[in-house]
Amino acid sequence: MKPELVSFPLCPFVQRAAIVLLEKEVEFDITYIDLMDPPDWFLAISPLKKVPLLKLDEEVLFESAVICECLDELYPPSMHPEDIIQRAKNRAWIEFASHLFMLNFQVSMAKTAEEFAEKQQALHNDLMKVEPHINGQGFFNGGEQFSIVDAAFAPLFVRMNFVTQSKPFEFVGEMPKVDAWAARLLARESVRNSIPANLEERYIKRFASQGAYFAQP
Repeated sequence: MKPELVSFPLCPFVQRAAIVLLEKEVEFDITYIDLMDPPDWFLAISPLKKVPLLKLDEEVLFESAVICECLDELYPPSMHPEDIIQRAKNRAWIEFASHLFMLNFQVSMAKTAEEFAEKQQALHNDLMKVEPHINGQGFFNGGEQFSIVDAAFAPLFVRMNFVTQSKPFEFVGEMPKVDAWAARLLARESVRNSIPANLEERYIKRFASQGAYFAQP
């Protein structure tokens, strides 16, 4: 039976798992739910009432980092570095990416220009912490090996790009290695193919309905 991802279209955490599956060329199904009105079957199997879930036959996994790790072990070769310390560092940066998702959500939710600038500054400050740790050539670990940490960060840059289309960030050029890395990720086939149809339109519409500054004309 094919793996099945349970998803909400706007969720960046689900996209991580989809990218890993696509990188490994694993056929999978995806089931979308409405998190504002989740079905009973979902609530029965999701301890945190969040997506993603990964259904493997009769087993259900939750939490995106755990799902990606499991997929990496189930479908070799591994997308992690061979070096134990580097692998651990990658896992730590995956957790940091989750923190950045939350900061970008706050940017997207900002209601005024002042709040937008404040949240944007907070995101910039923490994203700057990544700059010294990127090799600057190829992907996160250097070279052409696309790793799980790349899959973990890609959804962040996808959504940051949605925001900057209408309200450009004020810090362009201050993180040249991050900027180059983000461009490589956005161009990656697995990243492009992991994006649900009309995601940018849905993203903007969702935040516009809540009065988000970036989504206003």
